[in-house]
Amino acid sequence: MINTIIWNARGINTQGVIERLKNLKYLYHVSMIAILEPFSDKTNINMFKSMLAMDYAISNVNGKIWLFWINDINCKVLDTNEQHITCEINHIEVPEAYIKTFVYAKCKENLRKPLWDKLLQVADTGNSTPWCTVGDFNVITDTEEKMGGIAYNMRKSMPFIGVIEACGLMDLGFNGPKFTWSNQRGVNFRIWKRLDRAMVNDKRLQVMPHTSITRLPSVGSDHCPLLMEMNARPENYIKYFRFLNCWTDHPSFTETVKNCWNRPLEGNPMWIFHQKMKRTASTLSAWSKLQFGDIYAKVKDFEERVKVLEEQLIHNNTEEHRAELHGINVEYIRFMKLENSILKQKTQLHWFKEGDGNSKFFHALIRGRRRRLFIHKVLNEKE
Repeated sequence: MINTIIWNARGINTQGVIERLKNLKYLYHVSMIAILEPFSDKTNINMFKSMLAMDYAISNVNGKIWLFWINDINCKVLDTNEQHITCEINHIEVPEAYIKTFVYAKCKENLRKPLWDKLLQVADTGNSTPWCTVGDFNVITDTEEKMGGIAYNMRKSMPFIGVIEACGLMDLGFNGPKFTWSNQRGVNFRIWKRLDRAMVNDKRLQVMPHTSITRLPSVGSDHCPLLMEMNARPENYIKYFRFLNCWTDHPSFTETVKNCWNRPLEGNPMWIFHQKMKRTASTLSAWSKLQFGDIYAKVKDFEERVKVLEEQLIHNNTEEHRAELHGINVEYIRFMKLENSILKQKTQLHWFKEGDGNSKFFHALIRGRRRRLFIHKVLNEKE
C-alpha cells in the first residue's frame, strides 16, 4: 500500500503543521509526503525528515517542493526544476515501476510555461509507463472550480487544459471539500478555488485502477492536503489499558487519583496496596473515557467535523460559521498533540523532541522491544 500526502502547507514551521502531518501519517499509513511551499531553508530538510520519522528526503532546486519517503519505497529522482520533482517509483505491491511528478506551479501565467513543457516532455518519453502528476497547479480548468470574487477569464486556463489533453491525462476526481484553496478573507471577500489535483495517464489507470484522492480539511494552511490512496487502509486498532503521561496535564487528574487512593480499605498491607492499584487503574480508565474519550477516534471525528464546516462555510460564509470552524480547529490540534504524546510514550523514547514523530518507525521500535522481552530459550547451567 502506497499512500501519499501532498500539501501546500504554506510554512512547515506554522503552528500545528508538523502535528497535522504526523497525525495524517499515522491515520492513513502514509509512505510518502510532499510538502509544497515549506517556507524553510532547504538545508533544514533532514531535520524535518527526522521529525516526521521518514527515511529519505529531497528538495527541488529552489526549495519549494520537499519530498519524503520511507524504506518500503524505491524512489529514483529522474528530473527536477523550480516547479516539479519527477520520480520513478518501485514498490513490492505494484506490478511495475511508475512515474510520479510532484508539482508546485508558479502563480503567474507566463511563468508556468516551462512546467507545461516539462509535462509534455514526460508524457512523450514515458507514454508506455504508468504516470501520475499531482500537486498545486495554481490554475483551474472550469468556471465551476472557482467561487467568489470577480468573474474568471478562462483564457488563463487554456494552456493548462491543452497540456492535459496533449498528455492524455485524466483527473482522478476527489472525495471531500469541493475546493482546495481559500484566501481566508472575511465574509464579503472570501474566494475559493480548486488549485490542487491529481491526474494519471491511461497506463497508470490500468495498472492501479483503485487509486483515490481525498481532500482533507485545510487546518493550518489555506490549502487542503490531498490524500492519495492506492487501496483501503486497515481500521483495526488494539485498545488496552495503559497509564498515559498526558493525563497528568489535566487539571482534575491529581484530585481524581487522590480521592480514589484515599478511600479506606481493610486487610494486610500488601493486599490493600494491590487493591488500591487495581481500583485506581479502573477509576482512571473511566475518568479518561469521560475526559478524553477515544483520542484516536476523536481525531478522526474532528477531521470530519472540520471538513463539514468548511463545506458549510462555502455555502454560508458568516462570522458565526468562521468562529465555529476556528473553535473546532483549536480542539482538533489539541487532540492531535495528545495522540502524538501517546504514540511517543509507547516507544519509551522519552528523549525524543516534540515533533519527532509517530510513524512506521515508531511501531517497528515497539515490535523490537517486544522481541527483546521474549524468552527465546533457557540456558542449562550444565551445558
